[in-house]
Amino acid sequence: MTTVLKVNAHDLNSQFFNDLGQMIPENSEIEIRIPEQKHKLEIFSDEQFWQVIQALDWSKSDSDEIMAPAVAQLAAMPVVNIYLFADKLSEKLYQLDTRGHGDAYLANEGDDYLSVDDFLYVRCAVVAEGKLYYEQVLANPAEFPDEISFEPLLSLADKAYEMKTGREFDYYPTISYETYSNKEGWK
Repeated sequence: MTTVLKVNAHDLNSQFFNDLGQMIPENSEIEIRIPEQKHKLEIFSDEQFWQVIQALDWSKSDSDEIMAPAVAQLAAMPVVNIYLFADKLSEKLYQLDTRGHGDAYLANEGDDYLSVDDFLYVRCAVVAEGKLYYEQVLANPAEFPDEISFEPLLSLADKAYEMKTGREFDYYPTISYETYSNKEGWK
């Protein structure tokens, strides 16, 4: 039998979750549903997502140093925002996972073989360049870049969560960013 708990959002705190964790079996999964807001207020907006991305410090050469300000900014937010950042990042990478962008990647590479990892890392670089560049490349796949990639972006939420909580980030976003996940985009 499934138990349904209705809890006021203002009553959710670490003590609530600690108590709940002691009452249920260790391997239990809990689903949290957030009802749609009539006023369409986002818990973590696109604007907040892009503010974190803007914090990347491209004056540095080491990827950890490049990401440090963005990691710190995200870690300073509520934990739920770290999860929502991971979801928004996955969604943006998913939107770039199309045949048009893949064809542009192959044209840049001068090859017939699409490396799923390299294509993902170039999509990461598109997002890491910021909102304007992302929207430009999303709208026009022919502008998909060559010779840039930024795999470390995939670990930004992980690092922020670990900085905030001291624990490992064990989360799989609601949308997969893996190459070929966007079935519609590859038709």
